[in-house]
Amino acid sequence: MGERSVSAGVELDGVSVTFGDVTALSDVTLSVADGEFFTLVGPSGCGKTTTLRTLAGFETPSAGTVRIGGVDVTDRAPEDRDIGIVFQNYALFPHMTVRENVAYGLRYRSPPGDADPDKRVAAMLELVDMAGMGDRTPESLSGGQKQRIALARALAPGPDVLLLDEPLSALDARLRERLRVSIREIQRELDITTVYVTHDQEEALAISDRIAVVNHGHVEQVGTPQAVYHNPATRFVAEFMGENNVFDATIEGRDPPQMSLGETTLTLERTLPTRSQVIVCVRPEDVTLGDGDVTLAANVEHVEFLGDTYRVHCDWNGQALLAKTRSEPTGDTVTLGIDAADVTVVGTREP
Repeated sequence: MGERSVSAGVELDGVSVTFGDVTALSDVTLSVADGEFFTLVGPSGCGKTTTLRTLAGFETPSAGTVRIGGVDVTDRAPEDRDIGIVFQNYALFPHMTVRENVAYGLRYRSPPGDADPDKRVAAMLELVDMAGMGDRTPESLSGGQKQRIALARALAPGPDVLLLDEPLSALDARLRERLRVSIREIQRELDITTVYVTHDQEEALAISDRIAVVNHGHVEQVGTPQAVYHNPATRFVAEFMGENNVFDATIEGRDPPQMSLGETTLTLERTLPTRSQVIVCVRPEDVTLGDGDVTLAANVEHVEFLGDTYRVHCDWNGQALLAKTRSEPTGDTVTLGIDAADVTVVGTREP
């Protein structure tokens, strides 16, 4: 059911956006491949929605270029960019029926292949599992149903690019999980280039081909969900993308480099200057109760039972550490084990 024109990828090249004295985006360069599901993730106010609005044409860059399908659209109005947008608040027209909402964009653009508009609307309602509900009004729909109709409306004209701005944030957790699977399945079926904005790290990891982690108007890291999670490039990424234990460590030797962590010395594959002060991280699921290349004697502060795992909150020499384990710890002290392969260097620090 591929309907896009060829080379419908998206590019931001050195884009900056300012609002008075405030810089919302600073020299952002991103490339989204044709047919890719690309997610911008970061905390509130980091610039991810501004990035999306700049792609849509709602914000004008103070510097840089925006391209869609290889074409410079920096100065084009939103209606001239061949995009579909789904907003956080649905933005459905309350005085229109479901069918009329989905058909709205077809007033200004013919359906792909000059299909019959009524048939196109029916096909979009079926695509989002809302067939037979065309005569209902938005006020009679649940939040999840409204979001499906907003998605159908955005897709009806057959845009080259789909932009979604936190489309699931107003829904409860279980419905969010179901709808994110539906959105991903629809994106794959249509093979449409998609840029998705969320502050939910789990959501970003679950549905994306690649992720850009945004912080204070800068892109901290771009990569697959697996790469961003297991190999964070910066301390911010390590701490924002899921839970992490962050340590200060010292590089003791040059060939091979040796890292001192606690009272243990580890051999590193990565070359770093001798005596450099580094920041390393270890995911809680990689911390065991027992032996490892590194062992740390810690006090147990609190234990949470989550059904399939225990979250063990510990104190090690005044530093809070978290372990996720299958077994429940016994006693007030534990030995935490960490393997060298699970230690990731995420930056350097001033000595």
